[in-house]
Formats: sequence, C-alpha cells, structure tokens
Amino acid sequence: MQNIVNFILELDKLKSVTRKTSLLNGERYENSAEHSWQIAMLASSLAPYAAGDATKPVDINRVIAMLLVHDIGEIDTGDTIVYQEEGLADRKLAEQQAVARIFGLLGSAEHKPHAEELMTLWLEFERAETAEARFAHAADRAMPVLLNLANKGQSWIENGIRYEQVIKKIKPPIQAGCPALWDYLEVELDAAREKGYFDDEISD
Repeated sequence: MQNIVNFILELDKLKSVTRKTSLLNGERYENSAEHSWQIAMLASSLAPYAAGDATKPVDINRVIAMLLVHDIGEIDTGDTIVYQEEGLADRKLAEQQAVARIFGLLGSAEHKPHAEELMTLWLEFERAETAEARFAHAADRAMPVLLNLANKGQSWIENGIRYEQVIKKIKPPIQAGCPALWDYLEVELDAAREKGYFDDEISD
C-alpha cells in the first residue's frame, strides 16, 4: 500500500509543471496535470469519431489510460512547447528515463505488472502505431489549439508561432487519429488566421 501512496503523491508534482497555454479566463497558465485530464475528457467525448477499424472500434479506455500517463515524464523534464523541434530526441530520452523512475516507485513484485503496463501505455503513445495511440495523439494535439482559438491565439502570439507551423505540426496526427476533428479545426484555423491569432508577418 505504501508504494502505491508514494507513486500517487509523486504524481502530484505534475500539477506544478506549467504549460504555455492559459486558462480561458486568462488567470494563469494551465499545468500538465490539468492538460492530461482535459484531453482524456476530450477523447472520451470524441470517441464516436475515432479513426478505427470498422470491425474493431477503438478501445477508448486504453486511449484514456494513455492520455493520463503520456506527460508524467514532465515531472522531471518540465514542459516544452510542441513547436520546438531542437533537442527533441534528447527530451524524449529524458522523459522515458523519468517515467521509468516514477513507475518504478510502485516497487514490489506484487505491483510490477502494473508498472510494466503503465510503461507499455507510455511507449504505445510515443510510437503512435496503433489506432488507440493515433487517436490519443489527435486529442493531445487538438486541445491546445482549441484553447488558443478560444483565447484569441494567446500562446501562438506570445511564443511567435506562425500559422504554417501550427498546420505542419498538428494536421498529420489529428487527421490520422480523428479526421472529423481535423475537418472542423481546418475551418476554424483559417478563420483564426484572418483574425490575426498567429504571429504571422503582415505584408503590404
């Protein structure tokens, strides 16, 4: 029991990992724990639109489990805006080492299968090779976009993010995991560009 308590209390640190997107009321930036909860709810709500096999629907419970563990490594590494490509391989390695440490807190042989399953879920998300992982990626990429659309491009403008950067980064994973969601976002992003929600240079 103590190992489980230690593990769960360690996860509390995720509440202190600040992201670049603010809450809708602009009061503060969201944290990674809030992000994980919100994308799990987003995926659950979007389940009928998941791009799965018609003969084998996406396992939404597995998707939600992936989304709840996918950012746990940020307890050690912190969060980096998704558009920063430099050093990506090193960050991913550091995150994997972090989740191995954190899942290892479950400790005893009795809890080893659970720790291994959590690591399996984390790796499945990272590899994005299953329908569940692709749908999880779609939700993960979409949520900051939805917040930015509602916040008039807050983090895009603050961090100098251009329209083309957003499209390049989010279109492939969202289109692969949830095509209907991309169809919706494509229209909204075009409208946001017209409203000046990106850090695009305006030519004469």
